[in-house]
Amino acid sequence: METTEILIPTSEPPYFGEQPEGGPLFRARGLTKIYPSGDVKVRALDGVDLDLFAGELVVLLGASGSGKSTLLNILGGLDLPSDGMLSYRGEDLTQADERALTLYRRNTVGFIFQFYNLIPSLTARENVALITEISRDPMPPEDALALVGLRDRMDHFPSEMSGGEQQRVAIARAIAKRPEVLLCDEPTGALDVKTGITVLEAIERVNCELGTLAVIITHNAVIADMADRVFHLSDGRITGTRCNTERRAVCTLAW
Repeated sequence: METTEILIPTSEPPYFGEQPEGGPLFRARGLTKIYPSGDVKVRALDGVDLDLFAGELVVLLGASGSGKSTLLNILGGLDLPSDGMLSYRGEDLTQADERALTLYRRNTVGFIFQFYNLIPSLTARENVALITEISRDPMPPEDALALVGLRDRMDHFPSEMSGGEQQRVAIARAIAKRPEVLLCDEPTGALDVKTGITVLEAIERVNCELGTLAVIITHNAVIADMADRVFHLSDGRITGTRCNTERRAVCTLAW
């Protein structure tokens, strides 16, 4: 597999190969996030520039504290930057009011976290249905669960499922509303390697079959080979960008 890896020399985010048509879904310029901590100000993001395109699978790679989760939360409308600009389809999210951000999160973004946050008293099908009941154009819960390989487990409760199966229910719940953006925060962090592969394969399938922009944050460099592009973060900055000219299937990664 050929890759290109550089340190970013300018403020313009690089994109190698043929740039997707239609412009980026996300355009970020100078994103900065500062958290007060007593008498000290913690700079979680420090002038991040990037463009993200429809249908990409992107990995944000970096150690704990590098700014990955902060960036993901801002992309998802869960937090606002202290400075800088972030637009989605040309609309400035940094100027959006809370109602607009709520609609953006509800209709556009699917979230997958390290912990599954399933309701124990509901079956897999019922956990997914909680989202489809409030979504604009949802797919049937059964279809979402089938897409992540759980057609035969949809009437099981979380306690009857493995960790990987529960995480795939969480993925089905996130994709059932047909989001344009899927944001994944360490989705395999609590799983063993074999189970993590199954979960990443489910995300990969969603990205390919639904054309969803998938952004995965991780500290595991192995995962980077499944991506179209990889952004390296350190101390709140993007320190390097890599473009994989050919994505590797998750099952072939060198775990």
